[in-house]
Amino acid sequence: MEHKLLFVISVMCAFIYYLVKSDKALHILQQNWYNDGFRYLKWIKDNLGKVFINIDILFVIFFIGKYLPEKFIIFLFIIFYGVCALIFVKKRKKEQVKKPLAYTSRVKRLIFTEILLFIALITVLTILISEENFYKLYLILGLFIYLDYIVIFIVNLINKPVEKLVYYYYFNKAKNKLASLNTLDVIGITGSYGKTSSKNILNDILSIKYDVLPTPKNFNTPNGLMITINNYLDKFTKLFIAEMGAFKQGEIKELCDFVHPKYGIITKIGTAHLESFGSQENIQKGKFELIESLPSDGVGVLNADDELQVSYKLKNNCKILWVGIDSEDVDVKASNIKMTYQGMTFDVVFKGDKTKYNFETKLLGKNNIYNILAGLALGKYLGISVSQLQMGVKRVKAVEHRLELKKFGSINIIDDAYNSNPVGSKMAVDVLGLMPGKKIIVTPGMIELGDKQYEYNNTFGKQIADVCDEVILVGKEQTKPIYDGLVEKKFDEKYIYVINDVKLAFKLMKDLEDGETYVLLENDLPDIFNEK
Repeated sequence: MEHKLLFVISVMCAFIYYLVKSDKALHILQQNWYNDGFRYLKWIKDNLGKVFINIDILFVIFFIGKYLPEKFIIFLFIIFYGVCALIFVKKRKKEQVKKPLAYTSRVKRLIFTEILLFIALITVLTILISEENFYKLYLILGLFIYLDYIVIFIVNLINKPVEKLVYYYYFNKAKNKLASLNTLDVIGITGSYGKTSSKNILNDILSIKYDVLPTPKNFNTPNGLMITINNYLDKFTKLFIAEMGAFKQGEIKELCDFVHPKYGIITKIGTAHLESFGSQENIQKGKFELIESLPSDGVGVLNADDELQVSYKLKNNCKILWVGIDSEDVDVKASNIKMTYQGMTFDVVFKGDKTKYNFETKLLGKNNIYNILAGLALGKYLGISVSQLQMGVKRVKAVEHRLELKKFGSINIIDDAYNSNPVGSKMAVDVLGLMPGKKIIVTPGMIELGDKQYEYNNTFGKQIADVCDEVILVGKEQTKPIYDGLVEKKFDEKYIYVINDVKLAFKLMKDLEDGETYVLLENDLPDIFNEK
């Protein structure tokens, strides 16, 4: 090869561009749980245009290299990927990225494997391809770069054995640590909705008397529990609250076999992740894996107003505490609920005690009453006095992005951006309806509801029509069912705004502001659902 230095420069240009470009594929892989449940492959199938229609496809022009001088084809390669890089960077700057790629140890290992794969490819190509067929090297390299989403899938497969070894190392470390803490009791919390809110409420209540450690944020997977146990749990912790999430049957049981909860709370059973669970019955069975994993001296807290909890044939003889608002025969019952935009007050009666105790909280929404009742039931069972429970409820803080009141300039924001669902979205709209002044909603709708997705979003649109003055929908295709529901309820279409970038919503809401204005941010889909 006559132009070795130019060739090295061309390969470096391609390598740098590939690494920058593959950052996006890694981001999608991470948001799809590293292809757990084939989520990454499903995303590729649903987004073929985003994956395969891009400027990189023009790498096929290197077929003409067969008829061009070697030096010319090298210059063409450098210019091509230089232009690709400029276009890609410019496009990325305009993109809406809500949660950037987290450069975890796992991601760094993936990047390392990517680099090795690229180097191996170049080495093999330079050995096998003769100078007469030099253009084929650039063709194959161009194909490699073009198929970055597929390459990332392959890299993830290559790293699987390593990730299993890493997982089992930290898993066994966490198991051994738990086994060494003889005075520790574990509380598991699961449900279709409200797990994180319930966990934080329970923590604020139990912390009145005990040293409590809840899993941080929405750490509700085996990895999340391992991180919490290995990094935060210590010998002084009396109660460990483990939030437990699941996408399919068996996953809650797996978490229970790991941390062995003595106490368990099911918040609400609904249709969240219906697509991955397969049916409502599977969701019900999946959530009750927590209660059925409790020891005979354990305690489960269930919601008597949830038909899916009441109707379940429990295969465990542990003690069950029932909470409710509408049901009569329960262990902890709330009544006389009064809700304003500043919070809620309500009365509570404990079984065996006819006294009505008044509670107040800064939280909003009926579902939070249920979460508080579960905390009160377990707190009282664990020996916390009613006066201490009242103090604990009063100090409960709003959970970030869950009906959290905040300010955006002079606009009042009700931030309910985390993981919307049919029950939670209706409650959020009801809360917005309590507010004085002008009412606006910003939403991309709900996802992962299987064949019920259109129906639930359409109903959501009708609920919005009864409350809101203006509606901002994010994503034309995703929000069509909501739009249809609004129109069916005769909502004036001139007050419906459809945008494809949530950033535009903040400018638009400022334009729509009129006196005292409340804006509900209902759900904030991950970047993998962007329609841009």
